[in-house]
Amino acid sequence: MSHDGEGKVRIGITLGDVNGVGPEVVMKALSDNRLFQTITPIIYGSSKVISHHRKILNIQEFNFNTVKSINEVIPRKINVINCWEEELKMEVGTPSSETGVYSYKALQAATADLAAGKLHALVTAPLDKHTAQPAGSGFTGHTEFLGKAFPNSSPLMFLVSGELRVALVTGHVPVTKVASLITKENIQAKLNVMVQSLKRDFNIRKPKIAVLGLNPHAGDNGVIGSEDMDIIAPAVKAFNDKSAVVYGPYSADGLFGSGQYKKFDAVLAMYHDQGLIPFKTLAFETGVNFTAGLPVIRTSPDHGTGYDIAGKGIASETSLREAIYLAYDIYNNHQVYDEVTANPLAFTKFGGDR
Repeated sequence: MSHDGEGKVRIGITLGDVNGVGPEVVMKALSDNRLFQTITPIIYGSSKVISHHRKILNIQEFNFNTVKSINEVIPRKINVINCWEEELKMEVGTPSSETGVYSYKALQAATADLAAGKLHALVTAPLDKHTAQPAGSGFTGHTEFLGKAFPNSSPLMFLVSGELRVALVTGHVPVTKVASLITKENIQAKLNVMVQSLKRDFNIRKPKIAVLGLNPHAGDNGVIGSEDMDIIAPAVKAFNDKSAVVYGPYSADGLFGSGQYKKFDAVLAMYHDQGLIPFKTLAFETGVNFTAGLPVIRTSPDHGTGYDIAGKGIASETSLREAIYLAYDIYNNHQVYDEVTANPLAFTKFGGDR
């Protein structure tokens, strides 16, 4: 798929939960006119929902172009695709199963255009997993939904902020199940996706990855659990035979507490909180959730629906804006990487190394 006219990259943005902060942060992020030098934003949701939030928040300037489908979008303008016609009874700040399912409709519509090659990337505003579930959908979240939409993919949750990148071996699973999922196969599968992502998505030629241990002090040589010695260390050692630069297992508190994480391009954590607590502490406002391992580009802010502050005008749009910029950067990185790998001779030291 080529760009829009004037080299604009089409980025789809879902509104998220209509009672949450999604519409607010989308409007605030898109009020930055610099974005339109490089992208054409296409909001999937409802012009009525946007107008409702605009009125509550008293946002004077937010002009958009309403279209029926992506084929009608106008470059360099904010475009809104109405994914439903119904009038929604919104109670901003309150979870609602009646309106929550509409965030799922917007996600479905955006994913269909993404799969059809009509979007260059997708940015998803936060939805509520509990209210977004239409009966029988089995919906458990964006990452899992996209994994099913693109069946031959290996989705990996990657938290990104500047040079800090953290990925997870296990995601939304109970802590009691984590240890059983820490296998050599799982670790190596995630490392494979990480290495490929760091090369193609972030243009890092020889990625350097730190792998965290599972137990306190990475098991302390077997004194505090055996997984680190018996599973994680051999997985790291075997992976290094593939010429990737992977080190570990590291004690999580030591790696982050000492600032040693800065020496690496990315960190692989064993479970959700082990990776997300340090990440959000270091990069809460600027953090972006990127789904690596898909054949398409998807990013989102690293915060939730924010019901407690919805409609008050105080939600920060920084993370969503960073998600839009990251989606754009990854798209450009793909162009460079694919050109280099398609014609490696043109990029040798004789042809001018990039």
